[in-house]
Amino acid sequence: MLPVAILCGGLGTRLMPQTRALPKALIPVNGRPFIEHQLRLLYAQGVRRVVLCVSFLSEMIEAFVGDGASFGMDVAYSHDGPTRIGTGGAIRAALPLLGEAFFTIYGDSYLVTSYENVERAFRQTGKLGLMTVWHNRNELAPSNVETRGGAIVRYDKKAESKSMEYIDWGLSAFRADAFELLASAEAFDLGEVHVALLERGQLASYEVDRRFYEVGSHDGIAQTESYLLQQ
Repeated sequence: MLPVAILCGGLGTRLMPQTRALPKALIPVNGRPFIEHQLRLLYAQGVRRVVLCVSFLSEMIEAFVGDGASFGMDVAYSHDGPTRIGTGGAIRAALPLLGEAFFTIYGDSYLVTSYENVERAFRQTGKLGLMTVWHNRNELAPSNVETRGGAIVRYDKKAESKSMEYIDWGLSAFRADAFELLASAEAFDLGEVHVALLERGQLASYEVDRRFYEVGSHDGIAQTESYLLQQ
């Protein structure tokens, strides 16, 4: 199974004041730090190597997760450094720990799907990147992906359009070479990597069949807690 990079460097501004002294990865969800739920889900999917891209209050995350042994995993850490480098920059900094191909997810997302099937689809395409998408129809958040014949033809997180019925679900797969496309940028968003790949015909698509859950907002935490209690 591909290693997974988890982007844990966000400030969690929508959860203030709770996140002034607690990183979002450690926000309690049903009485346990959220990252514990993430790691247990990934373990159940066969993932054994995780790289945490950290920044704000990273020492608290490292104290809780450690080397990952308590979760049956090998966990390493990549630190953003003193300046903000964006989600894309954080993954680029972590490349030496990730190898030639890997998954990425966000530190506030709980994503239930077959990671094995996504990896298989990614390898079969031979492309530099793959984005999982869900037929959102503006249900959970503004849709940002337009597809045609199962292929992504437009991705834009800022512009709303009726033709964009799908959403970036949050799980992506990349080959390390994809990040050479923005080699000159000091700081950049992961979405910019998706756009650069799409422009070059190097972004594959994989449609998932269920919604995502997240803990980036109080409402999101409540929905995630309710979902987990039913499992």
